[in-house]
Amino acid sequence: MNRETVLTEALDLLDEVGLDAVSTRRLARRLGVEQPSLYYHFRNKKELLGAMSEAAMAPHATAPLPTPADDWRDWFLENTRSFRRTLLLRRDGARLHAGSSPGGTDLDRIAHKMAFLAAAGLPEEHARTAMLAAGRFTVGSVLEEQADTDPGGGRDHRAAGQPGLPPDVPPMDHESSFEAGLALILEGLEQQVRRAG
Repeated sequence: MNRETVLTEALDLLDEVGLDAVSTRRLARRLGVEQPSLYYHFRNKKELLGAMSEAAMAPHATAPLPTPADDWRDWFLENTRSFRRTLLLRRDGARLHAGSSPGGTDLDRIAHKMAFLAAAGLPEEHARTAMLAAGRFTVGSVLEEQADTDPGGGRDHRAAGQPGLPPDVPPMDHESSFEAGLALILEGLEQQVRRAG
């Protein structure tokens, strides 16, 4: 059993039972080992969850970085959409990611993205704030979307007539709501660029 196997099984367990039910005891049972043997790879559950979050973010963390030929607006939108898609790949993906801190190559990638935005004419402070706002908006949007989904059937509770909501409240279209909020963030950033220019 190696670290990669443990992480793969831990992420599969997450998808099956959700974040609240993931435990080192349950993971050890799934792997057919004693719980203390997991501590060879991860000192505690917090370290395991951090590694799970990093592994779960791999599709976004390995996406192509922007090039000078890219339009910063198109890149900003696609970068944020990629983040959302990656969070949605895993059950409770947003909860797993929330509160994590970038490290290692993530910091290099962030520096590259910030340099790209600065070269496109965005003031550094506004670029940093926009990236942070878009990231937090995305995590919050996905938290709501994943909380609104029935784990058994993948149905939207509101569309299924969730008790407590008036009958005239339309079902939530999470993707459209996300796109509308993202457009507002981009519009605000474009205004800052025009003011700076």
